[in-house]
Amino acid sequence: ERGQGRETILLVEDEPAVRQLTTRFLSAAGYRVLVAANAGEALLTCENHDGPIDLLLTDVVMPQMSGHALSSRLGRIRGGLRVLYMSGYSGSAIAHHGVLEQGTHLLQKPFSSADLLRRVREVLQEACPRP
Repeated sequence: ERGQGRETILLVEDEPAVRQLTTRFLSAAGYRVLVAANAGEALLTCENHDGPIDLLLTDVVMPQMSGHALSSRLGRIRGGLRVLYMSGYSGSAIAHHGVLEQGTHLLQKPFSSADLLRRVREVLQEACPRP
C-alpha cells in the first residue's frame, strides 16, 4: 500500500503520554517502532536489535543525555543513522543542546499524526547521511 511505512524507527521520549501517542501514530502507519524512555534504554535497544534501524526519532531535551548526544553515540554504533528531533521548546532554548545545525530535522511539539508522518517520511527519503 502506498504511503505505508515499512522501516524501523527507534523512538526515544521521556514523556509517557507523548511516547504512547507517537508509537500509536507510527505503528498505525505500518512502521516498526522500537520504544525507549531514555538514552540508556535507547543504547541498550540499539545494541540488542539485530535488524536495521532506519530512523532515530528523539526528544531533544531529556534527563541524563540530550537527544543530540544520544544521536552522536548511536551514529557511531550504527553508521548512516537518520535522525528526526522532537521538541516543545523554542529555537533558542534548544540551540544550546546542539541541534540547530544546518540540515538538522526538527519536529515541533505538539504535533498531529499527519505532521509526524510527513516529517518521518521526508527524513527517510532523504539521501543517507555520511557517517
